[in-house]
Amino acid sequence: MTITAEPARAPESRRLARRTLFAFILTFIAARIMVLLIMVGRVPNLYFFLRGTHVHHLNYGIFLLVGVSAYVLFGRPTAGGLSTAALVYGVSLALTFDEFGMWLHLGGSYWQRASIDAVVLVAALLALIAFAADLRRFESRHFNASIVIVVAVTAFALVLYDASLRLASVAGPRLEALEDASTP
Repeated sequence: MTITAEPARAPESRRLARRTLFAFILTFIAARIMVLLIMVGRVPNLYFFLRGTHVHHLNYGIFLLVGVSAYVLFGRPTAGGLSTAALVYGVSLALTFDEFGMWLHLGGSYWQRASIDAVVLVAALLALIAFAADLRRFESRHFNASIVIVVAVTAFALVLYDASLRLASVAGPRLEALEDASTP
């Protein structure tokens, strides 16, 4: 089998996807930690209110997505500008998808499972873009390894789903009560 070289653009795209994934995961973790710290009173209430309405951080993410998209489309950034755009894109994706359940269900608790599912899905897609082999270089050994990975990930997802249901029944009511208590 002849192995063809990847297009010149692919390594740059993968590098940008890795930067985006890094910013995405870091921002998601930071957002969850900050919300929890605010709710338990360890840090001051940093939430932004506009005429008594809490402006959720998914809105910041949406505005950042708009800004980074306009910059990439109309600004014709250089390699350094694209690297920065990839980081901002990761931050904006995390801020938006961290509250996915709230915009999917038009409200509700911050601690919705749909948000975690969306974050895992976005992170998985970014990881595939960043680290998956080029399909033109896919060989039979890659196919066999892919089957093993799909089976392992499916088993892990089932175990994680079962554990999340059990955790939600235990911790969910406490987190929702904490969220209600911290809302002015």
